[in-house]
Formats: sequence, C-alpha cells, structure tokens
Amino acid sequence: MPMKPLLLTPVNRFRKCIVTAFALMLVTGCGFAATIYTAALNGATETPVNASTASGFATLTLTGNSLFVDISFNGLSMPAAAAHIHCCVPPGTNTGVSLPFPGFPAVTTSASDYTNTFDLTLLNVYTAGFLAANGGTAAGAEAALIAGLNSGKAYVNIHDSLFPGGEIRGFAAVVTPEPATIGLCAAALVGLAFRKRK
Repeated sequence: MPMKPLLLTPVNRFRKCIVTAFALMLVTGCGFAATIYTAALNGATETPVNASTASGFATLTLTGNSLFVDISFNGLSMPAAAAHIHCCVPPGTNTGVSLPFPGFPAVTTSASDYTNTFDLTLLNVYTAGFLAANGGTAAGAEAALIAGLNSGKAYVNIHDSLFPGGEIRGFAAVVTPEPATIGLCAAALVGLAFRKRK
C-alpha cells in the first residue's frame, strides 16, 4: 500500500527539519561537522514566475565531501519528470544543471519524497557543462557548488512536462543553529561523557 505523501504545512516542515537535524547530530557529533541548507520550493521563485500551487521543501546536508539530499513535494500539475541543483546564479536568473538527481522520483508522481547521497569528489555526479565551466575537475566543480550553496546562488528545481523549465524551485540557504539547539547538543554530549565515565 503506497504511503500518503507528507503535506508540507509549516508544522510538518519544522518536524522534518528537526528529525533530519537530530539524525545528523547523532551521526556527526551534534552536526558541528555538517552544513545544512534548506529551500522552500514554489512557482513564485521560478524565472519566469508561474502560478503553480505546488510546493516542496529540500534539505541539503554537506558533511565533508558528501551531500545528502532530502526533498518532499506535492501538488505538481503533472507527474515530476526530473529534478536538479542549478548553480551558480542569483535569484531571478536561470542557469544550467550542475548536479542532476538520478532516479528522481523513484515513482513518477505529482507528490513524493526523494533522498540520495552524492560523493562530490566523483566526476559523474556533475553535468559535463558544469565540469567544463569549473576547470574540468571534480574538485573545481565541488568548490564551485559549495561556494554557490554558501552564497545563496544555488537552487533546487523540479521539472515536469507542463513546466519543462521547472514548476517549482527554491534557492538554498544555510541553516544557522539556534543557541538552544547548541545548548541541547552540548548537554547531550556532557551526559554521554558522564555515562561513559561511569
């Protein structure tokens, strides 16, 4: 029985971010080694703007040379055909695909989730055009992509047959941990250290 897609209400977006952040804290020692980017996807961010009522939310987590991508979307006018990260331009402009999402989505639908982890040191995760524009090496492409993500000049775009240029997109922004989150993380580490001493 197929799972019902998660409706992208503000509460559900918050819950998804919390679950992702908690998992990262466990894996990366409270996330200090990871950089998290989020993007709200909609038609108003497309260039040109469209009137789509679809929505999506992307969380990109950079840990070392690995980029974990987690996307939820719903309400597309047509089944999704493809999705990518495009880099490196300011909002209001378009550019070619930098990092395609293979197998997106696993089931062709207008609402779904997608996750994948990319090794940014590999040539085959980038498009030939993005590689050529950045010295022809994975190292050059990785540096450009990370710089684009850090400066708000990379966007996630979901395409379908009605909107071949993209129905919904969102520019990624760095998530800054709140002091309370850092405090909870520190308390967890202190508690873990105390438990190990016992």
